Amino acid sequence: MNPSNTGSPTELVQARSLFGEILDWMLAPLLLLWPISIAFTYLVAQSIASAPFDRALDDDITLLARQLMRVNSPAELMVNAQPQEILRASDTDQLFYQILDPQGRILAGNRDFPPPPKQTHGQSVRRVQFRSDLVEGEPVRVAYRTLDHAYPGGSEITIQVAETLTKREQLANEIIKGVILPQFFILPLAVILVWFALIQGIAPLKRLQQKILARRSDDLSPIPANEAPEEVTPLVLAFNELLQRQGRVIEQQRRFVADAAHQMRTPLTGLRTQAELALRQTDPQEIETSLRHLITSTKQATRLINQLLTMARTESQLTPSEALPQLTLDRLVRDVVHDWVPQALQKPIDLGLEIDGKQMMVYGHTLLLRELLNNLLDNALRYTPEQGNITVRLHRHDPGMITLEVEDTGPGIPPEERELIFERFYRVLGTGIDGSGLGLAIVKEIAQRHNAILTVHNNPRSTDSRYPGTLFRIAFPSLEQPATLEEP
Repeated sequence: MNPSNTGSPTELVQARSLFGEILDWMLAPLLLLWPISIAFTYLVAQSIASAPFDRALDDDITLLARQLMRVNSPAELMVNAQPQEILRASDTDQLFYQILDPQGRILAGNRDFPPPPKQTHGQSVRRVQFRSDLVEGEPVRVAYRTLDHAYPGGSEITIQVAETLTKREQLANEIIKGVILPQFFILPLAVILVWFALIQGIAPLKRLQQKILARRSDDLSPIPANEAPEEVTPLVLAFNELLQRQGRVIEQQRRFVADAAHQMRTPLTGLRTQAELALRQTDPQEIETSLRHLITSTKQATRLINQLLTMARTESQLTPSEALPQLTLDRLVRDVVHDWVPQALQKPIDLGLEIDGKQMMVYGHTLLLRELLNNLLDNALRYTPEQGNITVRLHRHDPGMITLEVEDTGPGIPPEERELIFERFYRVLGTGIDGSGLGLAIVKEIAQRHNAILTVHNNPRSTDSRYPGTLFRIAFPSLEQPATLEEP
């Protein structure tokens, strides 16, 4: 099966091709602009075709004006020559002319000629004006001008010359053909070039895809960002970050499996030995002793399994960058300490609680912080001798910081081993206390996830040199800024 084709049919149908998307966004505007370009070209072609013929109409007005002469009075004029001889002859278009006096009376020319616009009639229009109109039912282009006729007692006259539009339309069509026809060849060529350019443009993506598909399933190394196009680099970097997180998760799983296999081998072997020994015993007293050892080993194995599972939960409980909710830390601490009072009394040990203030709010995960304090108290109860003291203290140590302290009167921890105790399965030698070596590793993991500062000190209140005691101090950040889980 091709890995690139995996997925449900619905996902395959809904998937959109990047190549198709880009092609659509490039060709759709092109096809939309093409008719607009044709219409714009048509208007431009008409304007270009009209220009020389408009100048010819201007010349006709000038020629016609030179042929005017007065007959009996300044208001009576005639053309000195035949208009057909003066005006341009044409086999395709007709020419019309008209001469008007200031009152709009026709002095000469075609009587069906529409009069000039009212806003210019009777005024001195010294420059030729143009308009579109109808003469004898034919669409024409009209040029008109008002000028002074320089005769004695001269008069002001208006001359209009019109021409049908056949030559203009022919020239405009020729221009359009010269511009539009090549586009029928250019447009398909442009589509082919765009298609080819897109194929070349996404070729690096194809090569990148082949490299990813050719990877081994356990290869989580980053993808070189310089092998991807600039536009895809953010996606590659995000994918590399995902690979990095996935690598951490897989490493955590491998470490958990290795730790569990290593640590469970001894208690399981002890359980089997105790069970086999009990089977061989015939004395009821010895059988009872073997069964008690079996129960003790079972409790130790159970505690080890629970701590291994807690460590796994701690590493994957929340994702990095996930916002933590607010919680009341003093209430949580009070509840946890109350749960440990029966065990402290059983040893017996004096378990005390000191809380300086109320409503001590922090950003945190309730289950994880409860597990943190449970492990600290379990560790303190294990190492504190009978008649000893354990004090849980919660106060504002520094501005913007809330500090949780767990203080005991046990044998203490040498300074050179205070960093090592937070490693998995590390135990201080010579204590004679049973344990898995996971409790403080869990504490460190949870503290780091909450951006808290974890430190270890001697108990400053201890008065017995044999038992300097231990003080675990965890400083939580204030609520001024929303907290997020820190990268492990």
